[in-house]
Amino acid sequence: MDLSDTYANAPYILDAEQYPPRWAASAAAYRDEMTARGRLRAGLPYGEGTREAFDLFLPEGRAKGLAMFVHGGFWLAFGREDWSHLAAGPVARGWAVALPSYDLCPAVRISQITTQVARAVTAAAAEVPGPIRLTGHSAGGHLVARMLAPGMLPEAVAARLAHVMPISPLSDLRPLMQTGMNEKFGLDAAEAWAESPIAMPAPELPVTVWVGSEERPAFLDQARWLAEAWGCGLVDAPGRHHFDVIDGLTDPESAMTGALLA
Repeated sequence: MDLSDTYANAPYILDAEQYPPRWAASAAAYRDEMTARGRLRAGLPYGEGTREAFDLFLPEGRAKGLAMFVHGGFWLAFGREDWSHLAAGPVARGWAVALPSYDLCPAVRISQITTQVARAVTAAAAEVPGPIRLTGHSAGGHLVARMLAPGMLPEAVAARLAHVMPISPLSDLRPLMQTGMNEKFGLDAAEAWAESPIAMPAPELPVTVWVGSEERPAFLDQARWLAEAWGCGLVDAPGRHHFDVIDGLTDPESAMTGALLA
């Protein structure tokens, strides 16, 4: 069975083509604002590759801790510069926010991206003391969930994790083997299961799975599977679809920002 349409979002979202340019414009405006205020440290390296870098947005005064947003795009698209505006909510509430880029399939495998994100978390943690809160969207939701695998992060960094909030995450990668995207992922049964958060032990720290009520059934299932496997909280955001479910991170007073930082 071909599941390509099952995991396609854009054909089922009104004016979907308008979202990427809107994201880019909002991200550029926020980067310009924070650069002018001297509160953006751009392109901090966490590895040797050109995409192995993160941007760090700083609040006024001493940061309460570190939040990180990991972008989605099915491990195939986008970079940190496309999502800068999603740092705005936590930054306004006194948190430093890191946004990493990572290499994309098919140049690398999903398992390699997971390792890259672990290095990014570790490097960002060295820049900002205090508790760490991770969130990510879609493929980024998968990646932040994977940070909770035993031994994924150095012990001292893992001990600082206070909350992880996967947004519309991909938690079981096995169905993706039946999509056209797998020509670029190259997933086999072993890697698909090894990279699936539902196959991991349930973490002991707080986790909140967040998903939009208007998302495709496959993404509602993926969110539910993770919440059930880990016995953690599941928020079904009314009226939100896969492209606008992340908007709350731009607003310091939103339920999403509040939940991440609670």
